[in-house]
Amino acid sequence: MPGQKRKYNVRFPPGRIKKIMQKDTEVGRIASAVPIIISKALEMFLRSFLTMTCKITQSRNSRVMSINHMKQCIHSEKLFDFLKDLADQASTASTSECKCQSHFYSIICENAQVPGKKMKADTVPL
Repeated sequence: MPGQKRKYNVRFPPGRIKKIMQKDTEVGRIASAVPIIISKALEMFLRSFLTMTCKITQSRNSRVMSINHMKQCIHSEKLFDFLKDLADQASTASTSECKCQSHFYSIICENAQVPGKKMKADTVPL
């Protein structure tokens, strides 16, 4: 129906994504579906990246994800090759600065496939 506001199930606000996209002078008009698709793609990318980084963190018997774990993930996975320059520039922060124990991180770590650990029934492997 025209005039009704649509509610989409996305984690990143489409309005903010649209503003970021429009900061580029070459970008003209943006269809209303584009920011929603970008939001979903960003969510899927982050889930994949954090799941793989979480596996590395757990393999080192650590409970805190650090920049070093992310760097190792970026350098070990071909999918993240485009982040290598950024990872090389990142400084190694102290453990107290890198505590990533957010709700999203805990969900991913719970659902990560770890040898000897069964996944929850309501989760789907990536």
